[in-house]
Amino acid sequence: MPTELVLTVALQGILTGLVYGLMALGLSVIFGVVRVVNFAHGEMMTIASYGAIVAFAAWHIDPLVAMVPIAVILFAIGYAMQALLINPFINRPEHSQFILLAAVAIIMVNGLLMIFGPDARNVLVDYSLDSIEIGSLLVDKVRVITAAMALAITAVLFAFFKLSHTGKAIRACADNHLGALVVGLNVKQLYALTFGIGSACVGAAGAMMTLLIDTTPNIGPVFTLQAFVIVIIGGLGSMPGALLGGVLIGLSEAMSGLFFAPSAKTMFGVAILILVLLFRPQGLLGRKA
Repeated sequence: MPTELVLTVALQGILTGLVYGLMALGLSVIFGVVRVVNFAHGEMMTIASYGAIVAFAAWHIDPLVAMVPIAVILFAIGYAMQALLINPFINRPEHSQFILLAAVAIIMVNGLLMIFGPDARNVLVDYSLDSIEIGSLLVDKVRVITAAMALAITAVLFAFFKLSHTGKAIRACADNHLGALVVGLNVKQLYALTFGIGSACVGAAGAMMTLLIDTTPNIGPVFTLQAFVIVIIGGLGSMPGALLGGVLIGLSEAMSGLFFAPSAKTMFGVAILILVLLFRPQGLLGRKA
């Protein structure tokens, strides 16, 4: 097999993996602060994808442009979900939280099925078939752009949590919930803000994903499972780990499709997950409990 082909496919997988990483970053941020696992994560991403599809079909808005208002809308949805629906379940047993969010996910999937039907939909922009030459390699222009935007969003998010007063307050809530209450932080509001930020990340990733794959309502649970695999590989609550896990999953999918069959990509992703759980249960960049 030509070396150029292998390198090209590997690079394409890494670029796609960066978008996966942005998707999983939202889940990791929510769990790292709120300590609630969002089982409707992939379904929220599917809603964002359909928002981009509708914007393109109705007003010819590029998904990369529509990504901004979609992320804002998903932020509002996530904020409202946490403040009104999830917050009363914060101190309840984990299985109650799971049942709640699983029910929300089912409602979202069936709502999309009722509105859009089961058929796959996609977005074809003017540059969908364009390529960029990197040395002797040819990579899809769409993947390069979406990967660059995923990295930019991730960098902004890192800066927000590291440098801003609100970001430091959110980190304080994650590190010491009781201490945050003692010093007077509005923990409930910060939790809702964090859930909104995580939802905005998945909203941006969902809009970009319409340029890479076809969208159906039933793909939501697949995204949820994939996000879980990524954050467990990278380390639950670790933002750099989510990005690393996304790259590894994207690379494994690309290589398995090249050397074996596209249907084998899930098998290799789960194999990486098992190896990580065996030799580093806290994840590649996670901290020991």
